[in-house]
Amino acid sequence: MYSSMYSSRMSPFLLVCMLGSCRCGKEGSVPSLGRPDVFGPSEAMVNEVVEFQCRLSVYPKDETILLELFKEGNRGKLLGLYSSLNGETATFPIVIRTLHEGNLECVARAQNNSLLEPTVSYTHYLKVIEPVAGAKVIIQSGQDEVFVGSTLKLRCQLTAGNHISYKWLQDGQPVSQSPLHSAVEDQLLLYRTSTADSGSYTCMATNRYKTTPFTSNSSAVVITVKDVVSNPDISFSVLKEDAHNYFALVTCQSTRGTPNVTFSLYNRTELAGNMTVEERKATFKIPLVLERHLGWLQCQAYNGDQVAYSNWLPLQVVSVAGPVTMKYDYDVGENYAVVGLRLYCKATKGSHPRYKWFLNQTLLQGRGSFYYTVHQPPEQSMLLLSVGRSSAGTYHCEVSDIFDNSSAVSSNKQYLDKHVLNGFPVSVVAVVFGCFTFLLLLVAACCWTGVLYRRRSNGEKSFVVQEMETFQAYEDELEVSKYQDDLDINDDYRTTMHLH
Repeated sequence: MYSSMYSSRMSPFLLVCMLGSCRCGKEGSVPSLGRPDVFGPSEAMVNEVVEFQCRLSVYPKDETILLELFKEGNRGKLLGLYSSLNGETATFPIVIRTLHEGNLECVARAQNNSLLEPTVSYTHYLKVIEPVAGAKVIIQSGQDEVFVGSTLKLRCQLTAGNHISYKWLQDGQPVSQSPLHSAVEDQLLLYRTSTADSGSYTCMATNRYKTTPFTSNSSAVVITVKDVVSNPDISFSVLKEDAHNYFALVTCQSTRGTPNVTFSLYNRTELAGNMTVEERKATFKIPLVLERHLGWLQCQAYNGDQVAYSNWLPLQVVSVAGPVTMKYDYDVGENYAVVGLRLYCKATKGSHPRYKWFLNQTLLQGRGSFYYTVHQPPEQSMLLLSVGRSSAGTYHCEVSDIFDNSSAVSSNKQYLDKHVLNGFPVSVVAVVFGCFTFLLLLVAACCWTGVLYRRRSNGEKSFVVQEMETFQAYEDELEVSKYQDDLDINDDYRTTMHLH
């Protein structure tokens, strides 16, 4: 009974083992698939029909093998399918699209035998060329007008094409590479633009299939790099229309800035005039009253970026009035001889003076053989002279209002020539002679004072010496007398002694 129960329990187990051993034996006898090889062109053009081949180097007998063509990483899209019964090489005709570019692979699998594991070929790279077409320049930075210092971004946009090289042209010439000009793929970047970057820009897109080139040239895009208008200068001249009507012609002018420029004239906060011009200069006409301060003027200039301001200018006209002074200084050469003169002419009053120089009543204008006039209104005017025979004569200057010649005021006349300039002026001679005379008198006074002092000193000394000599003589007389008395006494004594 026990043995029958054991046998009944072991029978399924033995059956499973037997079946497993049979299956394992069968799998061990099934050959494996070799790795397939894929062949075909490495480059193709869009819409071209191209054939790729795939074959197995090791082919199991009596097996139908499916050969499938895929793009690497995309097994969901089958590019080609071939059923090989007797080891035939699979051929896949394909109409080329840009999506076919990349690594292609061939997968081999047994059609009716799931026990055979599929195998995959090595990849085969396909480059797909689409001819370039429809080049067009796009301004990515915005407007076709920019100001100096901004960044300009251009892009060469295409309707078709790949594997493209780009070339940028400005006014038909290649755009040079520099730190401020950078061409990266289909973009052209211009940093810190200047007015030299203005021009007509085109892009040229090119690709090639084998020996056949394809090119697309864009139409031109005109870029204008505008120079920011500079702070304008302001000035005005005076216009006299009749005896009583005067006008100020106010000029606003900027040294740089791309037109069109809008100039505005303000008298303090009040707008006095406004105009847009195709240059960098505008003139406004304002009524004027002489000798009166009529306010402060300022010009403002604008050409699209920012407003530029001039200095404030007082609107006041003062008529010329004297006296008119004329002075000069000079340059010396060898032996301290005067070789050049600078004469200065200046009026006491006058905001708009006109200066005139005269030599012997002849008007000197501009530059001559020995002179050159330099006007520096309203302060003064200079006449530069080269001293020589031609420059000798009588000079004077006249100052008048530039808008009215009837107000001329003349300076004093002065004669100048080489001998006069190199001689000593009367005033200098007088000063030198006076100083010399003063020194002589001073020395004479000192000497006379010394003599008097010496005489006085000698006189006092003689009186004292005489007194002393008299006193000394008296003392000597006394001593001699005393000595004589002593001698007499001695003689008397000797006589007495002798008698005795």
